[in-house]
Amino acid sequence: MNEQNEYFDSEGFKEILRQYEESVKSGERIYMDADDLADIADYYHLNNRMDEANAAISLAMEYNSEAVGPMLYKAREAIEAKDYDTAEKYAQKVEPLDSLEAVYLRAELLVIKEDIDSADKLLLDYSKDVPTDEYKDFVKGVVQLYLDYTQFIKAFEWIARTDGGNTNGFKELMAQTLFGLGKFKDSEKLFNELLDKNPYSSQYWNALAGVQYMNEDYSSALTSSEYALAINPDDANSLVSKANTLYTMENYDDALVYFQKYSEKMPDDEFGFYHQGLCLINKGKYEESLELFKKAISIAHIDSVYLPDIYCETAFAYSKIDNLDQALWCLSMTEQLDCDHANIQVMKGHLLLTFKMDKEASDEFRKALEMSDNNQKIQLQIIVSYQDNMHLNFAYKLYTEFFKHVDEKWVDGYSYMALCCNDLNKDDEFLQYLQKACECNPKEAKIVLNVLFPQDMDPKDYYDYALKHLND
Repeated sequence: MNEQNEYFDSEGFKEILRQYEESVKSGERIYMDADDLADIADYYHLNNRMDEANAAISLAMEYNSEAVGPMLYKAREAIEAKDYDTAEKYAQKVEPLDSLEAVYLRAELLVIKEDIDSADKLLLDYSKDVPTDEYKDFVKGVVQLYLDYTQFIKAFEWIARTDGGNTNGFKELMAQTLFGLGKFKDSEKLFNELLDKNPYSSQYWNALAGVQYMNEDYSSALTSSEYALAINPDDANSLVSKANTLYTMENYDDALVYFQKYSEKMPDDEFGFYHQGLCLINKGKYEESLELFKKAISIAHIDSVYLPDIYCETAFAYSKIDNLDQALWCLSMTEQLDCDHANIQVMKGHLLLTFKMDKEASDEFRKALEMSDNNQKIQLQIIVSYQDNMHLNFAYKLYTEFFKHVDEKWVDGYSYMALCCNDLNKDDEFLQYLQKACECNPKEAKIVLNVLFPQDMDPKDYYDYALKHLND
């Protein structure tokens, strides 16, 4: 767990929080150190309890607006609002009081602006004057900063600059860094070592669940998230970890329950309501899903990375209850969002095709191709849409032409072509594309072609099975 979480789990912080919450409950004003109040605000912010966070930081600013803690909180508040000038002003105020926090803050601003080289130079220059006995802690702070902004290569470089020894702190940072670099097995090994020393850490169990999930070991990920919940049944991260895993395992009933529990803990997070809606979509409960999607939209910030997908899923739900106008309106709401607009255009075409509006669909597909400069992935999505809407002969012709122009490294779409050939009784071509699909993209083959084969069969065995059973 990082140092902030360690502090929040400490008895000292719990006592400060208890005193503060008792004063709030009683309505009696309490005098507390401004930095302690800023820590309480950080705690509430971390747990998405924004009204309580705002109340705590307001009291901290009232008591001492020039204390380091409140100024750092306000600086990060400004960063969240993308008000970088204000954040820099706070960095200038903090510097005479705490040069270390000021340099972290300035480096963070540079990283946000994607000026990684300048951020790294700033940190390297500062590190030259850091006392030897403080150097490891400084490096840990730098690594955590880079991890917060998914700069995993830089995080790895800084870990290599010091011998963290066998300490839990550095081992955790290395595990997180390896996870970010896609070294899931190595990351899993380190988290298991951390759990050997601290088996009652819900944070470590959650981290392990995340690694196992990314490694597609869903059964183990589910077990790890359950251990985390056994330690802390109210932990939001554990709830959403279990919910995500259950969803991926297509256990939508149980996933829905845990997404609901997550939303109870995090009522201002659109992620939980969005995924409740997805569970209902997969259960065929389209009208019920719409209520959840509307709730997610109502609380999502305009910059939410989930908002384009929420609108798309809302559009899909409307299409399933034959309300094309509302579906298209939902897609139009993505026009001002930061997302892949060509993909949205393909979805518009797909919806129109579903409603037998072939000419209008063709116009939308043409716009998508223009917007994407004839991107091959967009071309493939359009062909799949025709196939999904049972324009099989037309899709077959498009696939045949499409695969003439892809290079030898192209791996997508062969499973769809195999399925199309199977539906058109083109047996020889079915076998040809099946073999190609299973060789170059077994994951896609499993998703697209599993209806033709035993559910527990590995895609590497599809071709031989098809040869034996082709005429059954």
